[in-house]
Amino acid sequence: MKFLMAAPILIALYGAPALAQEVQVRAFTLPLSNQLSEEAQRILVRMNDESAPEGIASDLVRQRAFYQAWNDRRLAEMRSRFTTRWARETIGGVAVDVVTPEEGIAPANSDRVLINVHGGAFMWGSGSGALVEAIPIAATMQVKVVTVDYRLAPENHYPAASEDVTAVYRALLEQYRPENIGIYGCSAGGVITAQATAWIRSQGLPMPGAIGTFCGTGAAYSGDSPFLAGPITGGEPLPVSSLPPTIPNPYMAGVAPEDARAYPLGSDAETRAMPPTLLLAGGRDFAVSALTLAHRRLAAAGVESELQLFDGLPHAFFMWPDMPESTEAYRLITAFFDRHLGTHPMERND
Repeated sequence: MKFLMAAPILIALYGAPALAQEVQVRAFTLPLSNQLSEEAQRILVRMNDESAPEGIASDLVRQRAFYQAWNDRRLAEMRSRFTTRWARETIGGVAVDVVTPEEGIAPANSDRVLINVHGGAFMWGSGSGALVEAIPIAATMQVKVVTVDYRLAPENHYPAASEDVTAVYRALLEQYRPENIGIYGCSAGGVITAQATAWIRSQGLPMPGAIGTFCGTGAAYSGDSPFLAGPITGGEPLPVSSLPPTIPNPYMAGVAPEDARAYPLGSDAETRAMPPTLLLAGGRDFAVSALTLAHRRLAAAGVESELQLFDGLPHAFFMWPDMPESTEAYRLITAFFDRHLGTHPMERND
């Protein structure tokens, strides 16, 4: 009854909804979400101050230089909050960084490992960007994280990253049971995580125990959020009236939307085959709509999945460690993998 009574109040405040294919949105001031912590409100100011300068969107050299410096600053913040060790190695013929907690891996995680697939628009993010994603999870869960230095675009194209992640996964299978291996990534890394999981299946390998696709997933961007995210985070609206059925990036150039391994969460068969999946993003992320649709598809297919959205926060917000929302995200991620990765050694019967 309370819900029914609320409808006239909403109509009085906002007017009856218009039934039209397109809506001309009037300009208005969107306040900060009242769900945000004080720390998050301060960080949002810093995010704005550190946003990419105009004019670099078509200049790959400047983009890579800018985001390298940006990731270096985030890495310094991560290292001030978390104590971990890392080493450069080669696994399965692919360069990786192996991150472990300073105090050692927890006994319950001695036979578990996580693979991280870093973000960076498929074109940057290796090195410090990868460590930014690996360090808080390794420290929070007290587990080994292997972050993959996969081949980047535009020098390389799909499925290069899927092949590299699969090569690392195949090599780790010599040491770990598949149900004890998790894969996660943010932004482009979230997309590649889903793609690599489908690629692993296509190679006849056993599936990992769980995956996490954050701020991006194995489907084309869709829905309202790509249009809303720019204006509500201080950017510009998309200069198009409709979205393409593919991801508009050099890495995905020429790949058909019907390619089930490239867009696995648009495929019924690949969706049904997914392991338990965590989807996570800020509420003002351009990928939110794609994540919500992917979650619905996973749920309809009977795949155990979770969707966690942080209201008022933008794309890849947890790269900034100095706010409670990021700490909460790290704990949600590690708790999800802890629940779904195999069994603790003392619980085995074999």
